[in-house]
Amino acid sequence: MARPLTEYNRKRDFEKTREPPGETARRKRAAAGSLSFVIQKHAARRLHYDFRLELDGTLVSWAVPKGPSLDPKDKRLAVHVEDHPISYGSFEGSIPKGQYGGGDVIVWDHGIWQPHGDPSKAYQEGKLKFTLIGEKLSGDWTLVRTRLPGNSDKEQWLLIKERDQAARPADEYDVVRERPESVISGAVIDEKTGRTQPAAGTARAKPPSKTKTDPRPAAAKGGKGTGKSASKSASKSAFPQTLSPQLATLASQPPAGDWLYEVKYDGYRVMVRFDAKGKVTIFTRNGHDWSAKLPEQVRELGQLKLTSSWLDGELVVLNEDGLPDFQALQNAFDTKSTRQMLLFLFDAPFLQGEDLRQQAVEGRRGALQEVLAEHQGELLRFSETFDADYVSIFRSACAMSLEGIIGKRAGSPYVSRRSADWIKLKCKQRQEFVIIGFTAPKGSRSGFGSLLLGVHDEAGKELRYAGRVGTGFNQARITAIHQQLQALQQKEQPVAGKVPDARTATWVKPQLVGEVEFAEWTGAGVIRQPVFVALRSDKPVEEIVREQPAAPEEVEKVMGRKRVSGKVAGVKISNAQRQIDEQSGATKGDLAEFYESICDWMMPHLAGRPVSLLRAPEGVGGEQFFQKHAERLAIPNIRHLDPALDPEHGSYMEVNNVRALIGAVQMGTIEFHTWGAGSSRIDRADRITLDLDPDPDLPWKSMLDATQLVLAVLDELGLESWLKTSGGKGMHIIIPVARHLDWESAKAFSRAISSFMASQLPDRFTAKMGPNNRVGKIFIDYLRNQFGASTVAAYSVRARPGLPVSVPISRDELPELRSAAQWHIGNLQQRLAGLSGDPWADYHNRQRIKQDHWQQLNAKAP
Repeated sequence: MARPLTEYNRKRDFEKTREPPGETARRKRAAAGSLSFVIQKHAARRLHYDFRLELDGTLVSWAVPKGPSLDPKDKRLAVHVEDHPISYGSFEGSIPKGQYGGGDVIVWDHGIWQPHGDPSKAYQEGKLKFTLIGEKLSGDWTLVRTRLPGNSDKEQWLLIKERDQAARPADEYDVVRERPESVISGAVIDEKTGRTQPAAGTARAKPPSKTKTDPRPAAAKGGKGTGKSASKSASKSAFPQTLSPQLATLASQPPAGDWLYEVKYDGYRVMVRFDAKGKVTIFTRNGHDWSAKLPEQVRELGQLKLTSSWLDGELVVLNEDGLPDFQALQNAFDTKSTRQMLLFLFDAPFLQGEDLRQQAVEGRRGALQEVLAEHQGELLRFSETFDADYVSIFRSACAMSLEGIIGKRAGSPYVSRRSADWIKLKCKQRQEFVIIGFTAPKGSRSGFGSLLLGVHDEAGKELRYAGRVGTGFNQARITAIHQQLQALQQKEQPVAGKVPDARTATWVKPQLVGEVEFAEWTGAGVIRQPVFVALRSDKPVEEIVREQPAAPEEVEKVMGRKRVSGKVAGVKISNAQRQIDEQSGATKGDLAEFYESICDWMMPHLAGRPVSLLRAPEGVGGEQFFQKHAERLAIPNIRHLDPALDPEHGSYMEVNNVRALIGAVQMGTIEFHTWGAGSSRIDRADRITLDLDPDPDLPWKSMLDATQLVLAVLDELGLESWLKTSGGKGMHIIIPVARHLDWESAKAFSRAISSFMASQLPDRFTAKMGPNNRVGKIFIDYLRNQFGASTVAAYSVRARPGLPVSVPISRDELPELRSAAQWHIGNLQQRLAGLSGDPWADYHNRQRIKQDHWQQLNAKAP
């Protein structure tokens, strides 16, 4: 019977609190369906723990002042309070002061509970016995109603841990003290202040701090965009040795949407790395180590006491008006006056070991601002955002002779490439050019008269003449540049086509880059009214192309990703901009590019095996269907196996090259599933797959424990095994074998393992398929090991919201794994870039299943 939530709703004003409104759940369940529990740590008027059990469509709730204890001797007081909605089980946040229960809340533990007997009847009678399967709490417990006098009319209960393997003496282990963190965000509540402290490596944002020199338009001061913390959903991932910066797209004006604006600093872009011991290294955007050139900045950065962090910023020298001056920056380098250089920091892709790249830009900036708030040094500044409309900001910036402004799309992640989520809006035409030669000086000038300039075509392959610049120099600069050019002289003209004054020009190897300000491009592709600004040693020659501002609608189409048009790996992609996943915003073209980018990792797991395709022509939310046979599906370069292998249905397929991989995507494929056999001997298994399929309500810790238990059994049998995430809820354990097993034997052996685990640990495992049989348990699916059956391939995307990926891992990584869907098309490349080697580098198919293995399983069975 559903329980009403009248009292819960009466006590709350949902116009003021973010708590979910009370609605009784009427979820369809099997008679023995899994039931959720949650324990929330709540810093209300008094700090306490809210213990909640799902029952009859609501969460029946008790306030436990001291929190649960694993010691059976401790009988914790539990004050019965009003029922809460099931949706409350995921609530974390702050209840406003003045509201009922005002204060911070975190999810301290969650999972499922298994009542002993009829839970509704036991609850009414005042004595609930049950088993908890949570991230922190497990084993058997009792809640019993007492007749103790209380200070209110609320019922007094006792929460008691039963004596079992999960019980521990309080003087040995206090779970409340040892495990204070949220199981969702990792945040903790400071028991003295009652305020939530973000997980390690993230920070609660504070109000903007003042800088001593503020080179911002007078009409555009404030701190918009720095008020959100990056604490939620921050991820653990391999800390990279190198990290490329996010680059902005030149735009004519911002598209519609919420944009955060900062000064476009006229300086050198740098990335700052703090290693695990706090050592500071400053890199240019090209990855050159400039730490030795910037000792004062390194010393001051070290005062931040950060470890395993990456910060993004711009090295700047301010002129007497407090504005960035690039020539002054170069002069400071020439005279080694680096003490003049300020480092304006504006992003934190990694902080204290936490990967913040998938967090919103506001959260990353809030975390960075927290780090800099207490810093008392002279050389580090926080790059603040403007609190004004775009037109006012841009006009003010240009009136102050700033180079322009940078816009960042609110809510956008950090990506190590050029992105339309960051746009640059310039007050004047200004960009870098490759110096291809010079003309002879005239009059009293010595050295050279003008510099000849070039830019690459859009493909980045061919240099084209772009004009010449003869103003903006003094004699000292001419002399210094001329000395560099003399060492680069060559006879050949570096660009194709006609160049004015080519007969008298001196050509140089195209290795130097100069920044030039100019009025416009002519129809012939050369610049008018140019003025030389400075040499740029931080910009690679290969990247110098003609910059053309994108119109707002063009920026909007890109939405932070490279637009895919034409072909990927030589395969034409139709409707490349069609969105296939609402959660990630990914398009069909994005998916094709992703598969092309990981082809070298994926192909060893695809090539040489029959493949089944899961096609979803309408995307993740549309109809999905499997295709095992080639039929009339025309995929370029896909291999068709011998039709005689299955005369009734036709040829099986094999994907063994990148064109076939992308061709399948073009035909609507998202997932690739492979057999446990090679294409040359499909009648013989060459691997056994154990698919650990959990009750979806089980906590992740149960999945990790179960995987470790199965691995331990395989180790005892002397069988090597390999791990990969499923990209869904479970894990895949792969046992490579020599081609000596027919399918009947392969299925029988995998079933024997499944049955053995279920017989040994019936409270954790089941050998029977179906949701009713795996309530609170994990089904070891052995049915992957039969003729025609397949398992999602390593590095295949899953057709699920967020487009997660099935990823091979090493055993050492298992304890730190946070989810079977931890990696997706947006962050897998970051993992691969941080790997020191292939986790499956030693995978082989030489081991044999022997009679001894069967005997060991039978001998250990009860």
